[in-house]
Amino acid sequence: MTSGHDDVAYQGEPGAYSEAAALRFRPGAAARPCPTFEEVFQTVAEGRATYGVLPVENSVGGSVHRNYDLLLEHNLPIVAEVELRVVHCLLAVPGTTLPDVRRIYSHPQALAQCDRFLRSLEGVEVVATYDTAGSAKLLRDQRLHDAAAIASERAGAVFGLSVLRSGIEDFAGNITRFIVVARTDTTPPEATDKTTLVFAVKSVPGALFTALSVFADRGIDLTKLESRPLRGRPWEYLFYVDLTIGADDSRLADAMAALPASTTSVRRLGSYPSARASALAAETG
Repeated sequence: MTSGHDDVAYQGEPGAYSEAAALRFRPGAAARPCPTFEEVFQTVAEGRATYGVLPVENSVGGSVHRNYDLLLEHNLPIVAEVELRVVHCLLAVPGTTLPDVRRIYSHPQALAQCDRFLRSLEGVEVVATYDTAGSAKLLRDQRLHDAAAIASERAGAVFGLSVLRSGIEDFAGNITRFIVVARTDTTPPEATDKTTLVFAVKSVPGALFTALSVFADRGIDLTKLESRPLRGRPWEYLFYVDLTIGADDSRLADAMAALPASTTSVRRLGSYPSARASALAAETG
């Protein structure tokens, strides 16, 4: 990723993993914390930030469904993605020891990613909160000596907490994938190698198979298929797909032209450089 001075909005408090992703995308940028994912979208849509960084998937905890829904509600194209290795720490007010801990606070995704560690503790209540770094802030603000938070090491430093345990996630390959949204897409088509689409299929037998065959027949690989309920139409679904193809590849236009035969709606949410391509460009550039 290139450096710059654009504002980048993210959900959470300073020290959140989303802040780290924002600064990986734009080192040196002004990172703007927002209380909710919706506020991140609104901040970008209203021009109060140039970009918004949002988690969409974790390699252990799965998809962040709310952000898939918000992508459809807002007309902000995806312009990049970021992958971040997540290392969870158990944080506490200085002087607190592990036997003192009776409650552990964190975001539901972080709790799910540390399930094995949490199950090893006895007599400890697990409390879900809105944010990992926000949980660290809660400990600091309320001076809770009988509680701990699961968050990043940086969150501990930001809020003056001690690290009781580090690397408590269940799997070492704990990676969160973030997307970057903007009001306008200025990425040259030839610099993109990934595309995200969303479509709804017709209510006929084999419609999803036919839609997916559009990509297979053209040699387009799918790296993600996510279904979400189609609001107002019970038991009907939208399908989000990530494709390993850029905007300048003629197969993409050809596939989108063929999709209406088996779908009721198709929308391209963005073509952008993949995290892997961006990392390679940074290494060689």
